[in-house]
Amino acid sequence: MNLNEAKTILVLHRPGTDDVMDPQLAEALALAGKHPELAGWLSAQRAQQQVLREKFRQITPPAGLKEQIISEQAASRRRLAMRRTAWCAVAAVLLLLGSLALVWFPSRAPENILARYQHRMVRTALEGYAMDMLTNDPVAIRSNLKLRQAPADFTLTGPLQHTTLMGCAVTEWKDAKVAMVCFHTGKPGQPGAKNEKSDLWLFVVDRNEVPGAPETAVPKIAQVNRLITATWAEGGKLYFLGLEGREQDLRQYL
Repeated sequence: MNLNEAKTILVLHRPGTDDVMDPQLAEALALAGKHPELAGWLSAQRAQQQVLREKFRQITPPAGLKEQIISEQAASRRRLAMRRTAWCAVAAVLLLLGSLALVWFPSRAPENILARYQHRMVRTALEGYAMDMLTNDPVAIRSNLKLRQAPADFTLTGPLQHTTLMGCAVTEWKDAKVAMVCFHTGKPGQPGAKNEKSDLWLFVVDRNEVPGAPETAVPKIAQVNRLITATWAEGGKLYFLGLEGREQDLRQYL
């Protein structure tokens, strides 16, 4: 587990709950105990959560809200009881159709693995990460990725070669290293933001590490979470490019 993956898990942790029984959380907490940078980040995260809890405690609910909720819940339970028999019949039919589908249709496991990879990379981009190197120097970025045993001999599209670089990071997919190259499109950031942040991400991994990956260099466009993405393969590598915006916004970088 690397620092980015640990942060993704720890940001959901709430001290004092039973989620400490989760093996991934336990591993992330153990890593925080050994890594000063991660420990400092976790301490700041918990302090922020405490401030939010105190703010929520200061909120006074409107008069009669409790009684309204109880009344609406009772009415909802009555409606659900009336529908239960019909839903049970529908569920039985769906279960039968699902069982038949396993016989009628071939497995789509490779496609599922590709989708999991795409969602994992998008989550890395959206939920926060720390760049291993902040620079707009493409030579330095490739050197850093090569040093960390991530793909470094990738090919950038013509438009990407002229897009502002922000830095790079290395994430993981199963046992493989994934190169994450961060760009800035020049699009205005969020109001009040002090620094420019990456808003265009390119992930590169060995194509053989993702069963179901495309074999063509023609990009396949798809919406994944909040990002519009393009996926293609070239030279034995799988490329996955994403940004927040419209399809036409993404195509100008292909």
